[in-house]
Order: sequence, then structure tokens, then C-alpha cells
Amino acid sequence: QVHLVESGGGSVQSGGSLRLSCASSGYDISLVCMGWFRQAPGKDAEGVAYAHGNGGYGYADSARDRFTISRDNAKNTLYLQMNSLAPEDTAMYYCATDTGNYYCSNSWWTQTKARDSGDWGQGTQVSVSS
Repeated sequence: QVHLVESGGGSVQSGGSLRLSCASSGYDISLVCMGWFRQAPGKDAEGVAYAHGNGGYGYADSARDRFTISRDNAKNTLYLQMNSLAPEDTAMYYCATDTGNYYCSNSWWTQTKARDSGDWGQGTQVSVSS
């Protein structure tokens, strides 16, 4: 059974940094697509960053050059380092996997409803004040 638990969210001022963690159990994260999504109140969910099973990475335009996705396979943990945070980054952040897929599918990456596809954690709140 896939189990994902996020941590590391919090409140920061604009320009600050946070590192989110996603502890995974039930499978080997080095063999599957993993990623981060976020959803702000009243808005669709959006993909932030993803990692294919082979280590190839991708980012949303809003995250590129500020956020870095990585994973520690020994700890079976996924990370999202977020720098230069801005108020528009305020959202609930979710760790998710495109269950059973080595490569992240486009349908999984572009889903706009949280938990519509794949397995998801419960989320961790990130709030950025100006």
C-alpha cells in the first residue's frame, strides 16, 4: 500500500526559503514517477515539479529557476527546495506519484483536481507573506 507523508511547510516572508519532504512507503521511489503539486484556495491544482524514475526532472514555468526537486533513494524520501518564495506560492503542497509508472504521464502531470490521478499525500501548507 502506497503511503506518502509530507512535512516542512510553514509561514515565511517573501524571498524566504522552505524545504518540503515527502516520506514514502510501500514502494521504491527510485522506480516510479514522483512529483509535487499545489493548490491554492479557489484554484485548480497545478503540477510544480516531477521526477521520472530514471532521475529526469521537469518543472512548471512558475517553479523553474526557484524550486529544485530531488530524492534520497536510501531514505525513500522526495524533496522540494523552494527559494525566492513569493505570496503567489501560497498553497497546500502535495506529494504524489503516478502510481506504477516509471515515466510521468502527461495526464498525471496536467491534472487540475487534487487526487484525481495517482496516489497523493495529505499535503503541507505553505504561506508566504509580503
